[in-house]
Amino acid sequence: MLSLFMSAIEVTIVATAMPQIVRDLGGFAYYSWVFSAFLLTQTATTVIFGKLADIYGRKPVIIAGTIIFLTGSILCGFAWSMGSMIAFRLLQGIGAGSMQPIAVTIAGDYYVGRERLRMQGALSSVWAAAAMIGPLVGGFLVETLSWSWIFWVNVPIGILTIAGFVLFMHEDVAHREHRIDYLGAALFSIATGAFLIALTQSTTLSWTEVLLLAAVALLTVLLFVLVEKSAPEPMIALDLWGSRMLASANASLLCGMMALAGVTSYLPMYFQGVLGYSAVYAGFPLMVMMVTWPLASATSGTILRYLSMRATLRLGGFLIPIGAAFLLFLKPGTTLTVGVIGPALMGYGMGLLNITSVIMVQGTIEWSKRGSATAALIFSRSLGNTLGVAVLGAALNLGVIMFAIAQGRSELATPEHVRELLTMIGEVAGGGADPSLKMVLDSALHLTFWVMLAFALITAVLALTIPIRELETLSKTGRETQQAQAE
Repeated sequence: MLSLFMSAIEVTIVATAMPQIVRDLGGFAYYSWVFSAFLLTQTATTVIFGKLADIYGRKPVIIAGTIIFLTGSILCGFAWSMGSMIAFRLLQGIGAGSMQPIAVTIAGDYYVGRERLRMQGALSSVWAAAAMIGPLVGGFLVETLSWSWIFWVNVPIGILTIAGFVLFMHEDVAHREHRIDYLGAALFSIATGAFLIALTQSTTLSWTEVLLLAAVALLTVLLFVLVEKSAPEPMIALDLWGSRMLASANASLLCGMMALAGVTSYLPMYFQGVLGYSAVYAGFPLMVMMVTWPLASATSGTILRYLSMRATLRLGGFLIPIGAAFLLFLKPGTTLTVGVIGPALMGYGMGLLNITSVIMVQGTIEWSKRGSATAALIFSRSLGNTLGVAVLGAALNLGVIMFAIAQGRSELATPEHVRELLTMIGEVAGGGADPSLKMVLDSALHLTFWVMLAFALITAVLALTIPIRELETLSKTGRETQQAQAE
């Protein structure tokens, strides 16, 4: 839980200090890269660390990842320019890539059946705590000390985490000679990195650069598949990713996160720009979603006393489009209470879908592949979030152009003016300067909500395709021993 807390709080705590970081280091043009760099390497290395944990055991890999994360954190605090900050955030993200998947895998190793369900619910609660504590701690450290301390605060937590693993975690891994698939790992990292950069930086790059990155991603994916088919120990087992359970669970989580990305990135824009709420209240829907997700994990054990695993998973899958449908009814004058119903349902549904997928996959996959399988689920969620932000952003830009023309504001119908309009949220809020701008934004965001609903409906359909393994069958053998897992 400490390991997860460090990687989870990093996202929210850094956002609080970014104005001070830019003031001291400059480089405002690279503002988004401080976030993108961390998420880029974290996503790209998640699957690789999952495989290494299957080869060498969970303990050495998560300790090594934590040390890398702490090294990056210390260096971030000493950053002297925006370029150095981005470089150290890349390093920090590499370490974070090991912490989340292996922590979840460890819980899957030590517990089975309903115990595993309860422990995964406890791990999920860390994200809610990080979402609420991060901004408060970040604001306090920036005001009382300096922005460097938002990175250095990880050091004592990290040392305590490593000490806990050293003292209390015991695993017996069968030692044998391994042939590490370095080429496969490198190709996978390049493909993922090029693809994510093309998505996250598409507004700042030229079309030539975006197409070049897409070509690099496609080429390296093709080479990666060829290498993995002939590698003695492939970094990513294609047969594992091709199994019906893992493939359908990955697809449903990916599409679910594409829908939820709208709540994270674009719903606050509606609350502030159309409904006229302040920035503090505009973040309330996101906070509600961040609470209902782990709440679903925490209450899933109670739900499974009355419903089967099949019914629980499908309930989660169908709550996501129901919540997304609520967003279509948002209109000027909607109260904050009504506005958070949709995000609450979407978060709760995703929480149920996620935890049931994790429990079933971990109960089906043997120890030697469990780290890779768990990492695949987390990778799919991360990739879905990134894809969702990009696709929904494109829908928003298209909507602004379309509805600006419809409103007789053709001067707004260019990418440059779209970007300018989206930076005027504060002026548009409350209908201040120009009511027609508010109408354009309202219509464009509703188009985005329709796209979110489409992804949510696909998620519900994909949830129907996941093969179900009931929880009771997972607990027949009792606690698995580390020796049995190694064998």
